[in-house]
Amino acid sequence: MSDARALPTAEELRALQKPLKQLYRDEPEQALVTSSASVNLADDGIAAVIDGAGGRSRAGLHPVAGGDGSEACSADILLEALAACAGVTLRSVATAMRVTLRSGTIRAIGTWDGRGTLGVDREVPVGLTGVRLEFALDTDADEATTAKLLDLTEQYCVIAQTLHAPPPLEVALVRE
Repeated sequence: MSDARALPTAEELRALQKPLKQLYRDEPEQALVTSSASVNLADDGIAAVIDGAGGRSRAGLHPVAGGDGSEACSADILLEALAACAGVTLRSVATAMRVTLRSGTIRAIGTWDGRGTLGVDREVPVGLTGVRLEFALDTDADEATTAKLLDLTEQYCVIAQTLHAPPPLEVALVRE
């Protein structure tokens, strides 16, 4: 069974979003969203089980940190979220701009150094130190239109903007 949904027209997208935009202008507090994700520690191995919107998956150690490669590493999950967000945003922006995309692939590539993660060298940062988004698009749009499409995609992609300007992170122990 296919998950394919019909791509809305620019007019349909505008009609869908118009009342939301007006609501958020009139009542800005209605636009505030609290998103969350949680994992359970796996009973076996150094892993966490994610019961997410996309189903169940396991996150574990990357081979550079001692894993066997059978589980997703956290950097991969972050990059997947970035690529997915960019893809949804790109589709939305292309629809609004009336740009036809016959197909496309968005690839998020991140670089990190295992020495930081393993505490081998305290001078090496822990985490991603570089991220690149690559877009391969099958479209008849000209270069200027494609450049505008990518600029707007970056501007409105929640994950890309979060990485550009990270919010404060609070870590807390909650007793259950």
